[in-house]
Amino acid sequence: MSKALLEVIALDAQDARLAVEGGADRLELVSSMEFSGFNPPLEVFSAIRSAVDIPLRVMVRLRDGFLAGGPGQISALTTSVRQLRETGADEFVLGWLTQDGAVDLAAVQVVLEALDGAPWTFHKAIDQAADRSAVYAAIRGLPGLDTVLTSGGPFPAAAGVEVLKAEAARETADPRGLNLLVGGGLRLSDVPALREAGLTAFHIGTAARYSADWAGPVDPELVAAWRTAIDTPLDVIEG
Repeated sequence: MSKALLEVIALDAQDARLAVEGGADRLELVSSMEFSGFNPPLEVFSAIRSAVDIPLRVMVRLRDGFLAGGPGQISALTTSVRQLRETGADEFVLGWLTQDGAVDLAAVQVVLEALDGAPWTFHKAIDQAADRSAVYAAIRGLPGLDTVLTSGGPFPAAAGVEVLKAEAARETADPRGLNLLVGGGLRLSDVPALREAGLTAFHIGTAARYSADWAGPVDPELVAAWRTAIDTPLDVIEG
């Protein structure tokens, strides 16, 4: 059985080092978490890349909400990706919706040209979409896409277990299936039920921090507790 994935949000190089110390497999790099995450500054990406040697997925988002904006905003997004690529970024997180809650494929495809085939995650825009199945159908097969970050809907992951279970089973059975990365209001106590439902990849933000909010740094002991929770065999937990 392959190792479960633990992805931790990092805002700076200190976060990155502490997350790796605790056992993170991958980091999501963001800024401005009061707006649920924007692009990290180039200098912050460079500092984190120098500090750790695990994979880094970089947020591509420049405005609040899940609308890409007009042509000027999409051009700014594309420019930001090119700058990040030139600085060494090679994995990304992105995704936008239209006003009616469908995938904004036009915006996504323009930005993907700048990614140039790099692997990426379609982020939690899916949890605000009008039709989740339509989102999967629209994005499946896009260049570089390998992961969907979701809590199962516009609620914490604990409330989305049945949705996530069905989607994980479907994606596992599909030769073009996507990896589900569970994130959004996750608590350690949610992990056993999610694992029983077939989920093997977990994304945490404030749950990995001393203060349980964005004011405090990553706590490596909390990260280690998550590492243990997702790696311990279920029969041991249940026993």
